[in-house]
Amino acid sequence: MSIPRVQLRPDFSVPRIIKGNWQIADDHSAGVDEAALYDHMAAFVDAGITAFDGGDIYYGVEARIGQFIKRYRQERGAAAASRIAVHTKYCPAFLQDAGLRAHRPADVVAVIDRSLQRMNVERLDMVQLHWWNYDIDGSVETALTLQALQREGKIHHLGATNYNVAELSKLVEAGVDIVSNQVQYSLTDRRAANGMASYCEVHDIHLFGYGALGGGLFSHKWLGIEDPGRPCFENVSLDKYYRIINDFGGWPLFQRLLAVLDDIARRHGVALSTVASRYVLDQPAVAALIQGARHAGHLQHTLAVFQLALTDEDRQQIDSVLADSSGPVGDCYDLDRLENRDALENIAREYFDVEAGRLVVRQRDVAALEVPYGHHLKA
Repeated sequence: MSIPRVQLRPDFSVPRIIKGNWQIADDHSAGVDEAALYDHMAAFVDAGITAFDGGDIYYGVEARIGQFIKRYRQERGAAAASRIAVHTKYCPAFLQDAGLRAHRPADVVAVIDRSLQRMNVERLDMVQLHWWNYDIDGSVETALTLQALQREGKIHHLGATNYNVAELSKLVEAGVDIVSNQVQYSLTDRRAANGMASYCEVHDIHLFGYGALGGGLFSHKWLGIEDPGRPCFENVSLDKYYRIINDFGGWPLFQRLLAVLDDIARRHGVALSTVASRYVLDQPAVAALIQGARHAGHLQHTLAVFQLALTDEDRQQIDSVLADSSGPVGDCYDLDRLENRDALENIAREYFDVEAGRLVVRQRDVAALEVPYGHHLKA
């Protein structure tokens, strides 16, 4: 099966599904199988999912992607490896106000050079700027520094991450060619429809939506399960999206949504998660979905989205639930910034899971990372 692609610029296209790699970061969750990682990543490329999303603050991810590409090149050849595109992020002084205030162009150069070294490449396919605190100046200046590195040949294309319309427009007005904005977009978080999508369509910017599966909460596993009551799950993605479910209208409304998705999925012979993905992929300005994975175990469900066409009846069923949603409101990521939610992300010792159709509490060992690299480091 051929994976559909979207042409972002004349010399740059992406598959409509991008492999997210936050899930293979040391500070995201336990259970990354280093020995099997190459085979899992190769399975995505072989299926046509040739774009990998990462970030300079994802502990170990850039290096792991670099090691994968090196081995893939050795085993498959340079031409095969050249199909792989890595979209990394530049997240300056993440969650450190003093560091962000002291941020200078030299810092940008140093981190980009570090990313090049970690991934063992001469040019980064895409760098997505995440300016996480708009109360501190520097977003435009940093984007212009990245643009200068682009002209030097260190970066191919520039994107944004979690920008709202007001701040994204400043980059555009400064003359920076932003090809994409990576934003949270799911059935429970439709803030991108509150002006961002229309702005992007006018300015030739494409949306990369993440969180369409809620870190795994959009699955049959969680259908009919009682409300855990607090964000304390197996990994920080699940915690993040549980908070969004509360913004959406709470666990009971989410269960109504899962039931509707399950009904539609059964009619089409696909997984519940596939229906959730297809709905978001069909939204205006959405070029691709970023779907994170520690392994290739759910790859077939991921690929099934390209064989699914939602009917008017399907969409009406979904929309009837969405009509009762109370949020989240506002522009992309504004609420998350206001409440400083990134600082809440953490791997806890005790967490909720599902076993035999029931909510259970599990225990695990939690080890702090020796050298600060990203965030969620609190043990």
